[in-house]
Amino acid sequence: MGEFINLCSKIPYLRFGVGEPLVFIHGLGEVKEGWSNQFEFADQYDLIIPDLRGHGEYQSPGEISIKNFAIDVISLLKSLKIESAHICGLSMGGMVAQEIYRQAPEMCRSLMLVSTFHFAPKKLGKLFLKFRQARAENKSPDVLRETAAKICLYSWSKENFDHFYQFYKPNSEFYFKAMEACLKVNNLTLLPRIKIPTLIIGGQYDSVIPVWVQLLMHKQIPHSEFVIFRNTGHIAKLEAKDAFNDVLRTFLNKHKNAS
Repeated sequence: MGEFINLCSKIPYLRFGVGEPLVFIHGLGEVKEGWSNQFEFADQYDLIIPDLRGHGEYQSPGEISIKNFAIDVISLLKSLKIESAHICGLSMGGMVAQEIYRQAPEMCRSLMLVSTFHFAPKKLGKLFLKFRQARAENKSPDVLRETAAKICLYSWSKENFDHFYQFYKPNSEFYFKAMEACLKVNNLTLLPRIKIPTLIIGGQYDSVIPVWVQLLMHKQIPHSEFVIFRNTGHIAKLEAKDAFNDVLRTFLNKHKNAS
């Protein structure tokens, strides 16, 4: 399903569907196919779903940073001759979406920021990184995967675990570099300047990025919409697929042909 092209910058991506361009950007340790529950948007939208540096098939990445993640997505869109797109990002992908707006606001038709954040205090970020690295030391990949699933998911059903494992494939070489990049994010002055339609989504029981963080973002972004999904953790696109897709589609359809 879809088309895979290796550009000179070697950005692997999926592309299929018809309509206005819609970019889905995955989270930390995920791969582009993790948006499979949202492939149905191809009925109304031209989907572009990249792997970020150090994730999935993008394994010769150069420097890992939120800035470079955004540069990659922007250059991909330009190479496809796409002047502007709706941008949806989950967690780390939401930070990349904010950075795309910082670098090229004219290329963003709307933003959908899902279970993400806009600012990490430096000292807290360093402590968090050390804590996570220490917890990962001497643990098998299987144990680390199971721990990640339990942190990210609210409902620990076998179906949810299986789906999570299918698309959560952290690369040990780049995982903590990407986490460190997330912890350097500071968009405190950016959010009030966002002028395009913006939807912010949180999960009621998100233990990775608590929902009050998204509430703060909503208060900072003028005219933004805010939705909290009940009984979900960090990955509403998986745990509440139908409701998640309905909310996204309603928002997107409302802002079709937005410049």
